[in-house]
Amino acid sequence: MTRPVHASIDLDALQHNFNQVRQLAPESRQMAIVKADAYGHGLLMCCRALKEADSFGLLDLADAISLRKAGFSHPVCLLEGFFSKGEIPLIAENNFEPVIHSDWQLDILDNTPLEQGLAVWLKIDTGMHRLGFAPEKFKSVLNRLSAMKCIKRVSIMSHLADADLREDPKTAYQLKEFLSRTESTGLDRSIANSAAVLAHPECYLDWVRPGIMLYGSSPFVDLSASSLNLKPVMSLRSEIISIKKCQKGDAVGYGSSWQCPQDMKIGVVACGYGDGYPRHAPSGTPVMVAGKLTQLIARVSMDMITVDLRGIDSATTGSPVELWGRDVSVDTVAEMAGTISYELLCGVAKRVKRQEVLHG
Repeated sequence: MTRPVHASIDLDALQHNFNQVRQLAPESRQMAIVKADAYGHGLLMCCRALKEADSFGLLDLADAISLRKAGFSHPVCLLEGFFSKGEIPLIAENNFEPVIHSDWQLDILDNTPLEQGLAVWLKIDTGMHRLGFAPEKFKSVLNRLSAMKCIKRVSIMSHLADADLREDPKTAYQLKEFLSRTESTGLDRSIANSAAVLAHPECYLDWVRPGIMLYGSSPFVDLSASSLNLKPVMSLRSEIISIKKCQKGDAVGYGSSWQCPQDMKIGVVACGYGDGYPRHAPSGTPVMVAGKLTQLIARVSMDMITVDLRGIDSATTGSPVELWGRDVSVDTVAEMAGTISYELLCGVAKRVKRQEVLHG
């Protein structure tokens, strides 16, 4: 018998969320961001559901090659570019599109002869201050790239720092800086992430790069995913594996930090921080048991959590549990744990099996 914890992946919901992108930005092409194993959802499974995307964006060359081996011919953008000269022939052979963000990459390209040209994305740092060339260097870098025999096409991107803060003026500043530097080039441009797709249509340009919204999570702290017509793709599920009858005052879990306020039943669930459930989720974090909403109690263990079974008389060993998904928002669990949904989704452990939801 296998351990019951698993992640159900609803590909219909993924396609629904992708269609939201297309409806919001119908004139833009879509680079579906599938880095980090499609935000923990399973790279190949999700890419199959996103086959109508114009491009995929990820980080690891090995992941990009796995897409080619699986039959995907889509353009693939390597969001951190290449990391060594030795990767470039393989990148060119597979028609991957690396992001060029630093002088050392230019130096390598200058000294790498290729039989076939590279399509690249030139990144400008308009205010994120992570990767990218300073705006004042843009023209010289573009001229240098354009003069290289190994370069067949250049597109331009930047990254928004505060698009999730809808009223923050920095987004408008970054966009203005980006447009003023690039509008005369006639090249494809991209700056819109999920938050910009949802809240800043002026940022759409030639390409949009949706990430977290594809997986049914809101990039905004004050707007729920459901209010944005996004559907959760992952449901982290398990079962009750034991029920304990406890007395008033009994301490539960490590540290004896939670005590039963009355005689009550508690359920032990086969899921813990070793599976990716947040260790710092506090008592009171919502959990769905046997179709009824209840709460986490006591500390999260590596392989188990305990839940309050008061008012859930139907709960038995084997009763289904949803840690997050359709009924318990991953955004809510993340907020309770003092983190963001990105971390929870990407952090679901490899030992947790991903299972496609079958409809109909």
